[in-house]
Amino acid sequence: MNLSARGRAQAEILAGCLRGKTFNAIYASPMKRVQQTLAPLLKNGAPAQTILPGLCEVDFGDWTGFNWEEVRKKFGVHPYDWLDEIELGAVPNGETGVQFRARVESCLFEIIRRHPVGTAAIFCHGGVIRMLLAILLELPLPKTNSFEIEYASVTQVVLHPHLNEIELLNFTPWRDLVA
Repeated sequence: MNLSARGRAQAEILAGCLRGKTFNAIYASPMKRVQQTLAPLLKNGAPAQTILPGLCEVDFGDWTGFNWEEVRKKFGVHPYDWLDEIELGAVPNGETGVQFRARVESCLFEIIRRHPVGTAAIFCHGGVIRMLLAILLELPLPKTNSFEIEYASVTQVVLHPHLNEIELLNFTPWRDLVA
């Protein structure tokens, strides 16, 4: 699925906001909407991206292609319970929480190994951002339901030897500019 007109506007605003930032590396999901979100930033001199297939969104199995209301009606699952369902491996034919965590964790640790210092940007999906936060903050995945994760948002985590610190969470530079 392509970005909507609003999504393209959000991507342009996000790119403008990030142009002044220095990235030692950019990692991204190969999925189409992530690539379209990243494209405006790459046009303006950002380092080339490294695509990591492990940064793809969680496999929603039989839920794929349905919006949350349709999932509720068809499968009897409340939209707020989606992270619990993934964690429990209860999404029919979908990725389990264990599988999802292992896949994302592998990517995260590879990025950290390659860039023990400096700034690496990760362009990915909301579920992956939640899993990255769960790993870095040592939280169960369903606890990340407490965080809002918008499309084309920025979450910034600084890794310290003794703790990982969230500096930005769900920063949306486009919020007041795009109707």
